[in-house]
Amino acid sequence: MLESYLTLKAEYEIVPMQLQDCAEVAALHGERFTRVWGDSEFESLLTQNTTFGFVGRQTNAILKKALPGFVLARNVAGEAEILTIAVSTRLARSGLGWRLMQAAMREARNRGGETMFLEVDGVNQPALGLYRKLGFETVGERKAYYVGENGAKSTALVMRRVLR
Repeated sequence: MLESYLTLKAEYEIVPMQLQDCAEVAALHGERFTRVWGDSEFESLLTQNTTFGFVGRQTNAILKKALPGFVLARNVAGEAEILTIAVSTRLARSGLGWRLMQAAMREARNRGGETMFLEVDGVNQPALGLYRKLGFETVGERKAYYVGENGAKSTALVMRRVLR
């Protein structure tokens, strides 16, 4: 019994991002990206009526853990854009990114979005795999767009998915 309790698979709920989530969102963003956004940047974006986001919250945690994942998006004039998404390294390939993206795509459609765009580092194979499984296709490139911690530059891929 104790063994099954200790190996309990994490369960998550996906809920709308609130202003009080911004500090945790910024902390996770800082763990996953070289160019860190502060909580005030997230607050500023989230207060815009065109911007929305979701956070994943673990529902069966014994102790409160750091925020597992989030997505922030914008929808304007029928076009939606993923501004940023992050899932904790410890939860890579757990399905949380999929669920966050599904929530963002659903909300964008509800807001009248017909297409969704995103940018991804061309060397980020796990993210590319997720986006391709979700139906995104590469529609453009920005050469030497991202700069890694070691100074290496990589290409940003612009991807699009029809939502309707």
